[in-house]
Amino acid sequence: MTENGKFVPMDEIARQSAFADKVREITEGKGLCAYVITLGCQQNEADSERISGALVSLGYTVTEDDSSADLIIINTCAIREHAERRALSFIGRYKHNKAKNPDMVLGVCGCMMAQEHRMKQVITFPYVDFAFGTGSMHRLPEFVYTALTKGKRKFIADPDKMQICEDIPVLRKSGYKAWVSIMYGCNNFCTYCIVPYVRGRERSRLPKDIIAEVRELVENGYRDITLLGQNVNSYGKDLEGKPTVADLIKEISRLEGDFWLHLMTSHPKDATTEMIDAIANSKYCANCFHLPLQSGSDAVLKRMNRHYDIERYLSVVDELKAKNPGITLTTDIIVGFPGETEEDFQRTLDVVKRVRYDSIYTFIYSPRKGTPASEMEEQVPEDIQKERFNRLVDLQNSISKDFNDAMVGKTVKVLVDGKSKNNDGVYMSRTENNRIVHFESDEDYTGQFINIKITRGDTFALYGEI
Repeated sequence: MTENGKFVPMDEIARQSAFADKVREITEGKGLCAYVITLGCQQNEADSERISGALVSLGYTVTEDDSSADLIIINTCAIREHAERRALSFIGRYKHNKAKNPDMVLGVCGCMMAQEHRMKQVITFPYVDFAFGTGSMHRLPEFVYTALTKGKRKFIADPDKMQICEDIPVLRKSGYKAWVSIMYGCNNFCTYCIVPYVRGRERSRLPKDIIAEVRELVENGYRDITLLGQNVNSYGKDLEGKPTVADLIKEISRLEGDFWLHLMTSHPKDATTEMIDAIANSKYCANCFHLPLQSGSDAVLKRMNRHYDIERYLSVVDELKAKNPGITLTTDIIVGFPGETEEDFQRTLDVVKRVRYDSIYTFIYSPRKGTPASEMEEQVPEDIQKERFNRLVDLQNSISKDFNDAMVGKTVKVLVDGKSKNNDGVYMSRTENNRIVHFESDEDYTGQFINIKITRGDTFALYGEI
């Protein structure tokens, strides 16, 4: 795809703008409310903020009460079967809302809707007004207008070419934490993953648009900014001049502000020395890094089509630690991938012991329809998967407990998230590497940086005092 072809053309933007004008004529003065439910990853969270922003521009007020909503959009996930079942459950639940209020509009979008078999299933639900995949978000004004005027229901799985649209407004859920998508899609085709099929090939935003968005966030006092992509390390390969994520980090580091900069997520095969140096030299990059492992076995990594071996992975780990003293690492690990032997799993445990991650996101492998791994022989029995999963969790819990015990007596900078759900006088905050810190306070510091002295640690959280 040429660089010009990566972006929604101006005539289509004008077409959607005309639909938006027509929707506003219908919604004006009616006090209509919209409810957006998000399932899945951080990219879906970012997408939902754009959907919410678009709905506000169409004359809706975004609400947290689905029972009073005049329009409901379900942003779905397809990463695991459980996520799809949950999405279908939500769709079925809102059938009853539609029965009570026939004028209510119900839309479904996201990764699940980019799969042909799921789209065909949702089409059979007569109470769904429209559905679209991840590449058609810019057409939301058209979909809403058609639903409001009782036009023909629209179902767009997605065109073959997915494009970037910079003209969709954003309604952020937080006033101090922000996702900034720097690219969309993925070219890696890991054998277990559905993402390249539902989000398309890699498409990078222009550096000027990313920097402008980050600058505005910093000027508005945002404290935690995450550069987001399926593989942020490969940012810019499809752009003229081949800008890199390291270039973005350097440019952002020239801004004046007080914030943490995170990256999510990275692929070990594309983790360059240039990027690691940029992180080490940035005054804003949080001293933590997410580096997915998936397996500690070279044989399993090859079947996963991960394009690196453990020697390469550990070399990245060692370089990160050497150039960023005190850096903490987090990772993703899949347990029970097809063909994984006990020896393979032991090698995963060995890497966890060697690296000593701050935390891990652990998943039991489940087949995804349409991926090569779902057709592989030697699927690991569920009881063995669960037993290995429990051993991995126990190992990581012991490491996490050691980390937290070592924090006692230290003073750390935290960003306050708000009151604890279980105790009104207790606030929850996070360190730059996302360790949870609880503290008592009579004053509300939500959205602010403060210093906390750690007085106690357990496996999953720290406790301290201002």
